[in-house]
Amino acid sequence: MLYGTITEFCTSERCPVMSAGPLEYVWTDCNNLKRQIKCSAPQYIDFLMSWIQEKLDDEAVFPSKIGLPFPPNFVEVVRTVMKRLFRIYAHIYYQHFEDVERLNEEAHLNTSFKHFILFVKEFNLIEEKDLRPLQDVIERLTSKDR
Repeated sequence: MLYGTITEFCTSERCPVMSAGPLEYVWTDCNNLKRQIKCSAPQYIDFLMSWIQEKLDDEAVFPSKIGLPFPPNFVEVVRTVMKRLFRIYAHIYYQHFEDVERLNEEAHLNTSFKHFILFVKEFNLIEEKDLRPLQDVIERLTSKDR
């Protein structure tokens, strides 16, 4: 993911809260939904990547053998993964877009995000209300004339 190219800019000092403009995101432990952690953007992203890796490694959630059934909550897990990954894109667009431009990675970010959005929309993986922070970007990137 593109986040790796901006880690020198996304520090606890510069991004003490995981945010996208006025929106703040807190880490919610899926094992204990009442436990919410307000944390820096790098810490939130680290929590997220570790959590996703745990899910991918869990044979009960993502079976790797042909013929094994996926769990009843599989789509719910995937929706949570995608919603949280969207938050990273939102953070990058709001807090680090100038950094992305300085690195000449704007086209790469836009292409990556466009593919991400087309996928989540095709399979209805993120609710429209959760996409609102980047609605203008989404409309620009997915308009018919692009």
